[in-house]
Amino acid sequence: MTHPLTVAVLGPGGTGGLLAALLSRAGHRVLCLAGNSTAATLRRTGITVRSAQYGDFTARVEADTELREPVHACLITVKHTALDAALTRVAPAVLGDALAVPLLNGVEHPAALRARYRPDRVAPAVIRVESTRVAPGVIEHGSPFTEIDLAGDTVPRDRLEALAGALGECGTTARVAGDETAALWAKLAFLAPFALLTTRYGVPLGTARTRHREELQALVAEATAVSRACGAPADPDRTLARYAAFPPAAKSSMQRDAEAGRPLELDAIGGALLRAAARHGVPAPVTDRLVRELRAAGH
Repeated sequence: MTHPLTVAVLGPGGTGGLLAALLSRAGHRVLCLAGNSTAATLRRTGITVRSAQYGDFTARVEADTELREPVHACLITVKHTALDAALTRVAPAVLGDALAVPLLNGVEHPAALRARYRPDRVAPAVIRVESTRVAPGVIEHGSPFTEIDLAGDTVPRDRLEALAGALGECGTTARVAGDETAALWAKLAFLAPFALLTTRYGVPLGTARTRHREELQALVAEATAVSRACGAPADPDRTLARYAAFPPAAKSSMQRDAEAGRPLELDAIGGALLRAAARHGVPAPVTDRLVRELRAAGH
């Protein structure tokens, strides 16, 4: 095992709870940051994970309502809709030299985090996983993979490598990506068509890719064009092939939020794509229509 790390997890939900439990099980010190009720539950029960990939297990974690001591890294795993409120739990003076590692959807959050914390310690990351918090401290991990790309063009490489090593040893597939822009846009160009289409029509991916195939192809073409305009390579055929490999019943996290009546990350995903399209003069009419229709439906 590499040198044990002390890692804070801001938002121990589906993604954060899974990573917190895996890191703790591997011998790292984990401090979960959450509201009073969730923090008290986690201190009492730890985090239980149910997973075909990792097995069923319970890991002990520490928990508090705010960061009060130095850590090696803080994983920021809240939804974009809760980001501003959550960041009040992590004062810049306390975070100090630690890495701030957002695992958020979208491409606009790194700039906001660099305005609050040390810019050369903000390490945007991308995670590919299906993991859901079904109750405080109870995580159901559904995907047969947990893949993480760590980035940060100005972050010291050795710091990224150390965190990637710890995440890899605890069971994820973690690597340091060479280009922050490419990593973030690769995720958004894949996620936006999937999230917008499944949420707009309330159908799983299998139905979306058959019944609404023309719209899916148009959305992928638009997202690809915007990604390329932003300097990130994108391959529409590869994106469509990845959708085809998913189980037909797969749902996007945005669709799950809509079904549960939770706020949607519509602005962070669809809105960010449209703002980038406008900046670069790239037409995105299908994306624009779906975002408008979702907003008109009260999202």
